Amino acid sequence: IIVLDADLSPSTMTHFFAREFPDRFFDCGLEEQNMIAIAAGLAASGKTVFASTFAVFASCRCFDQLRMCLSQPRLNVKIVATHSGISVGEDGTSHHAIEDLALYCSLPGFTVVVPADAIETAEAVKVAAATYGPFYIRLNRPKTPLVYPEGYHFTLGKAVTMRQGEDATVIAMGIMVARALEASDILARQGIDCRVINMPTLKPLDEEVIVRAASETGAIVVAEEHLAQGGLGSRVAQVVAREKPILMEFVNLKDSYALSGKADELLQRYGLTAKDI
Repeated sequence: IIVLDADLSPSTMTHFFAREFPDRFFDCGLEEQNMIAIAAGLAASGKTVFASTFAVFASCRCFDQLRMCLSQPRLNVKIVATHSGISVGEDGTSHHAIEDLALYCSLPGFTVVVPADAIETAEAVKVAAATYGPFYIRLNRPKTPLVYPEGYHFTLGKAVTMRQGEDATVIAMGIMVARALEASDILARQGIDCRVINMPTLKPLDEEVIVRAASETGAIVVAEEHLAQGGLGSRVAQVVAREKPILMEFVNLKDSYALSGKADELLQRYGLTAKDI
């Protein structure tokens, strides 16, 4: 395993790997496009490569390199991007990765994973390391509540039903899973029995669990820290429209960039809370 970074090691925490394995860590400087090309070269020579930087740089800045160097040849490179969504907060609009999932899901051959907490993240990284092909793993900046116990095992391409319910379903990923569980508690006090599904693998999508939820509950809300276009909501809606058309609602960033501010304040301002769900 080789790890690459783009001059953000103290923020992405890859410096811990660099300290333990200095001969297998390379800082590529502020050259994200070049980092992807280097990763491709290393992977072509038989290495398993993890490349890390902020999500906005890992997507928008080097999309051409992702397409040409990783997607087309299907090379064994894992992009682990931190500081995604608007919860990066005060770094502002320039650093808010809110279209990254749409970009990565459009790339043939890429597996896209959005873990819900630290435990699922650790498990997803292990699975990515053991699975050949290009990956995008999307992480956040702030501390995230744990929704899984120790001993949880991540299964690629499979959703997890966090809570059973018969009246409606909330499908979420990433930081929105904890908020979906909180929303379920609020609804339970109102007599509404809400199913909560964590969809950690955005691509390939667990279509079976979506169709089952649509059939059994009759209503789905999709919650994500991403634009309305091209993310979890779009992908779930495609399945529902094809297999089991039902009422759907979407909790997301709509079609707007966000201001600079504290993470919790931004999530509240742009409607990404349990109350909004």
